Formats: sequence, C-alpha cells, structure tokens
Amino acid sequence: MASMAIVSPVAGSSPSAMDSEESYGPYADSKSSICGRSYMGFSIGGNFLGVSGEASTLLASQRKGTEFIFCRWRSALLWRAFFTTAVVAIVLRAFIDLCLSGKCGLFGTGGLIMFDVYSANISYHLDDVPPVLALGIIGGILGSLYNFLLDKVLRIYTLINEKSIFNKIFLACLISIFTSCLLFGLPWLASCRICPADATEACPTIGRSGNYKKFQCPPGYYNDLASLIFNTNDDAIRNLFSKGTDSEFQHSSVLIFFITCFFLSIFSYGVVAPAGLFVPVIVTGASYGRLVGMLLGSHSNLNHGLYAVLGAASFLGGSMRMTVSLCVIILELTNNLLLLPLIMLVLLVSKTVADAFNGNIYDLIMKAKGFPYLETHAEPYMRQLTVGDIVTGPLQLFNGIEKVSNIVHVLRTTKHNGFPVIDEPPLSESPVLFGIILRAHLITLLKKKAFLSTQVPTGIDAWKQFSAEDFAKRGSGNGDKIEDIGLTEEEMEMFIDLHPFTNASPYTVVETMSLAKALILFREVGLRHLLVIPKISLRAPVVGILTRHDFMPEHILGLHPLLVRSRWKRLRIRFPSWGKIF
Repeated sequence: MASMAIVSPVAGSSPSAMDSEESYGPYADSKSSICGRSYMGFSIGGNFLGVSGEASTLLASQRKGTEFIFCRWRSALLWRAFFTTAVVAIVLRAFIDLCLSGKCGLFGTGGLIMFDVYSANISYHLDDVPPVLALGIIGGILGSLYNFLLDKVLRIYTLINEKSIFNKIFLACLISIFTSCLLFGLPWLASCRICPADATEACPTIGRSGNYKKFQCPPGYYNDLASLIFNTNDDAIRNLFSKGTDSEFQHSSVLIFFITCFFLSIFSYGVVAPAGLFVPVIVTGASYGRLVGMLLGSHSNLNHGLYAVLGAASFLGGSMRMTVSLCVIILELTNNLLLLPLIMLVLLVSKTVADAFNGNIYDLIMKAKGFPYLETHAEPYMRQLTVGDIVTGPLQLFNGIEKVSNIVHVLRTTKHNGFPVIDEPPLSESPVLFGIILRAHLITLLKKKAFLSTQVPTGIDAWKQFSAEDFAKRGSGNGDKIEDIGLTEEEMEMFIDLHPFTNASPYTVVETMSLAKALILFREVGLRHLLVIPKISLRAPVVGILTRHDFMPEHILGLHPLLVRSRWKRLRIRFPSWGKIF
C-alpha cells in the first residue's frame, strides 16, 4: 500500500514541476543551485570546453563530462554540450593555425596535448600481464592515498581561507615561494649525464625550450632531473612517454621527480591561484610508471615509455575512477589503439583496488564543499528504514490564509526553502494538506504587499497585481532577502491568501514507505522537496518534508549510528561443499 502513494498528488491535476530540481535545484536551504537548468548547463558546458580543448576530441569531452554529472541528464543538455565542444574545437583549431605562424609571442607555437609516441607497432606477451597487474594494484593504492591526503589538505585550506582574504593571499604566496625554492634546489641533487649521441635535438640547452637542460653542467652534459622539472608539463610527459629513451633518466632522478609531483600537486591545489588535477596526476603517474619500468629492466618485454603510459593510466584510475572516459582520453593522447587492452586492464585493476579504500577525488571534493551528492543507487541499510525514521523536526508550515507577522517570523528564524500549506476549518472540514509554497514566492508576496485586512479567500484575482517576472528564478545572490523588506506594525497584523501561489500537487509519500524507494523517486524525478504524509488520517496532515540533505549518509547514520556496521558489510560468497558437487 505504501508504494501506491509514491507520486500521489494532493489536490488538483497531475503533479507539477514546481518542486523539481529542473526548476529550483537540489538544495534545501535558500542557497543558489548548481543543479538548476541554467547552472547545470553552464557548469557541464564549461567542463566539456576544457576537456575538448586539451584532449582535442568531442568524444572524450562528452564521456568525461557525463561522469561528472550528478543531476538529471536531459537530451537538450546533451545537444548543448555537443554544440559547445564543436565550437571550441573549431575556435581552437583557428588559434593553433595562428600560433603556428609565430604570432602568439611567449605562448610559442601552441598545439594540443597529443603525445604521439607510439606510431610504430608494439608487441606484448602473456608474461607481461603480471607486471601490468602489479602496476594497477600499486596505482590504486597510490591513488587512494593521494585522495586521502588531498581531502585532508583541502579541509585545512578551507579553515584557513574562511578567516580572511589576507590568509588566502598569504597561503598562496607561501606555497608559491616554497615551490619555487624546492624546484630550483632539487636539480642540484642529480648528477650530470653525457648527452646521447643519437639525440634528435640540441643537447644541452639553456632557456625555455629543449628537453636536455644544462643546469650547471659542463658542455656535452645535461641534468636529467632539471630536464623534467624545468619543462612544461606536456614536454615532461612526452619525455616520460617516449620510446627508445631507456637510458635517458637515472633511477634517483625519476624517484625524486615522482615524490615532488605527488606532494606538490596536493599542496598547490585549493589555494586561490588556479591549479588543476588532471595533468599533474598524469605527470605523477607517468613518473611512477617510468620508475617501475626502470626497476624491472630487462625482466620485461615492455619499454620504459610504455610503463609510463600505463602508470599514468593506473594513477588516474586510482584517483579519479573514471574508467571509460580515461581509457578514451589516454588512447587519444598516445594515438595508438594497440594499447587498448593494457590500458583497460590497468584501469580496471586500479579502480577496483582504490574503491576499497575511499571514493574518487571529485566525490571527496564535493563532500568537503558540502554539495549534497546523491549516489545513483541506494545503500543496503536504507532498505531497513522508512521515510518516517529520518524525518526530523520541528516542521514549519503555514495556513492557507496566514498572518503576515507569522510569515515574517518564520522566514527570519529559519533557512528553509519550502513550506507546507494546510487548510483548517472553516476552510475545510478537517485539517488537510493543500500544497507547498517556496520561500522566494513568500518574499515576493511580502515585497508586493499583497495583504488582506480580513481572512477572506481572494481566488484567482490575486494574480492581477503580479507578472511572470515577479516569480522568475533569480541568479546566484540576486534574490530578495527577508531582511530587506520593511513592514509597518499595521501591515504585520494583516493576512495573505497563499492558495493562488501554492503548488497544489506536490509529490508525497506515506511515512511507512521504504527509504530506498523514496531515494529512487527523489533522484529519478529530480525533486527538491518530498512531503511525508501520515498513514493514519487522524493525525496531522503532514509528518515532515524530505530534501536532498535528508538522504545523505551522514545525516542518516547520525540518526541511526547502529547502522554504521551494516554499511561496511561485504558480500560473502559461500562455496558449496565438495560432497554436494559429487
């Protein structure tokens, strides 16, 4: 019987879209939504632009973008994202042609992040699989450790940045000075190496360009650690990925470079200076994979450059956990389809290992920022609970014709975004749920001063003094606030008829419904508010109201701490006894 009330409208016609995320976003408070129609389109479109600009393809940007999305996905948004990636690909190609003519100044000749390092056919055998599996296991462990440390550092940075703007600037300057001193000091730890006789470019080089940096070495020698540090990220990756360069780097130099990239990418992310994760993780993983290939040496048929590619894939899989999109992106970066089996294997292993420790890096960042991210599936412990078990109070509600002073008091003392509206005698025979009204709509009514001197319903004529723009959704930070509305004592004693402005058909569930079913409904329909009604009609017409925050594991396990153990129960496979088989 509970499942029959999943989408039961309270009154009137079919359920309205007024309480869905498509119109109002996911948050329970009055903050702006990043999952609303415009905000989600901008954020996903920006993500597609960045990926398509660096990976040079529509397919990679589409796949990488869809794995970031935690809101409703619509076909219209898909075509918008495809259009933005197509536009940026064309514009980027035009700028590349401009830079090739030498008109970009310090930006050089420009280009795409494309490491065409394996144009020739490569071969690998069955005995090469165990090292690749070990590479994936270690990459998963390192990726989970990377996420753990980055999450801790971001929480510390958040506490520092919240205090003042000076702290933000000071932290950024401190990290910048420390990074500069470290990078200029580390190459002194590496010894000079003689330039290879078959080098395809000048060796050594001084200045911005060149892969063989002199750095205080005599003529004819280069510093391999300086060649990695003082190059751009894409040149460093190209050096690590390169085939036929097994003797170019020392073990100690690659180890120092790996440790430096691992920790600097953690400490530099989260400051006010712009910093990313994708390319630094590739550099770190490539150095780790190159080091493993150098340690194996002649015991493996794979060259060091291929181990660098697989190391980057394993570290990306262990940190970001985006298997399909990463596989496509790495194939495009290396421009070789023959690497597909090994890349798929190492991504699968690294993701599986890392999932046993923590979540992916983007989930951890969203959790640290307080974004109410809902998983696509319900946790097992949710099947043991009903929606009535997680409803918390006190519940703030309004009568169909409410006093102005009561509305102002509730809006000033709470941050709720939606309020149930009920009718009581004499407007109805018994207390009944009429619908739900939004905070923004109440502020609009107060601002326009649509007041009544007596408790008399106004009907449809109340809409005449309003326009569609009055109830349109405002942008981030542009909405009216209750503190900005001034009312006299006489106006505070007047009334407002909420019936014409209330969504009379919100989604409701019975308090005995399974929490797992309610979560599926909430996420699939894209709701922002879900009203809980009693199973027995003799009680109050509304038990509570569920928002995205109420479905978060932290909230549920905080109310029911005994479920923490059951949350981490693993699937136990019972093998049949040999006697039953034979």
